[in-house]
Amino acid sequence: MSIAKTMVERVTAVMGNVLLVVLKLFAGLAGRSSAMVSDAFHSLSDVLATFVAYLGATFSEAPEDKTHPYGHEQFEDLAAILIGLTLLATGATLCYHGVEEVWRDVHLTLSGDVAALERRVPTTFPLIAAIVSIVVKEAMFWYTIIVANKLNSPAFRADAWHHRTDAFSSIGSLVGIVGARLGFTIMDPIASVVISFFILWVAVRVLRNSASLTVDTSCGEEFEKETRELILAIDGVDRLDLVRTRKFGSRVYVETEISVDGTKSLFDAHRIAHEVHNAVETRFPVVKHIMVHVNPTQLEDADAVLSSSRPGAPEDAKVDVS
Repeated sequence: MSIAKTMVERVTAVMGNVLLVVLKLFAGLAGRSSAMVSDAFHSLSDVLATFVAYLGATFSEAPEDKTHPYGHEQFEDLAAILIGLTLLATGATLCYHGVEEVWRDVHLTLSGDVAALERRVPTTFPLIAAIVSIVVKEAMFWYTIIVANKLNSPAFRADAWHHRTDAFSSIGSLVGIVGARLGFTIMDPIASVVISFFILWVAVRVLRNSASLTVDTSCGEEFEKETRELILAIDGVDRLDLVRTRKFGSRVYVETEISVDGTKSLFDAHRIAHEVHNAVETRFPVVKHIMVHVNPTQLEDADAVLSSSRPGAPEDAKVDVS
């Protein structure tokens, strides 16, 4: 998927989110719904998250240079972390204000101020806005998750889940507004608190996943098993001594050690290593680079000869190659 096409899609998503922010904020203020106001600020954080996700994906596609010889893919991880922090701040702020509104409702109920409570009942406007938001945000979630899977992009995947939490928050708004209109005015601010917990939960999830990508996390047993099977099936590979994988943004680095008959020529050993290299990178497009180290199959014998030939080496010297 080209950057130009992705830019058009991101601009469309941002414009859709901006319109939702305006609709929900106006509906919340005019329709006396604190839950809808909270929902509007959540959508505003969605606009910022979409912008950050696009910047992360754009920077990550920059070619290698002298300063960054391994590329810029980890800009995606940084973008996802920024999205997670945005969600965390949004959730904490909404939780604080939601608790304030709940306490205000409790105080009015205990004081018996019926008129003040009636003035806090939301109108039908925020009810309609909540329904519109649920439909739009769920559609945006599925669209963005498809794009994220095509690009294998952590930033877009985090952005997709941000859309999903916005849909969740609108469902919470809808429940709170309906409850308040049925006579339980405290339901509207309680919905704000519930919305904040949804946001905080997703923030922790995004931050946890993003952090794991910045500490050379492996690609998991299943991926490494498939890699081993592929390498061992290549003619000339006698043994597989090592396979290591690590995630690097949306890409993967692989390190492997293969054993080849030590009597083969250097040219033949190089050819086999090159076949391993091409096979892995062709089978797994997500692999940015695989480094192949060649050992002689008779490694123990070779090490014993080298060890015994060293000056001062004990006769029983051995090299641990496990």
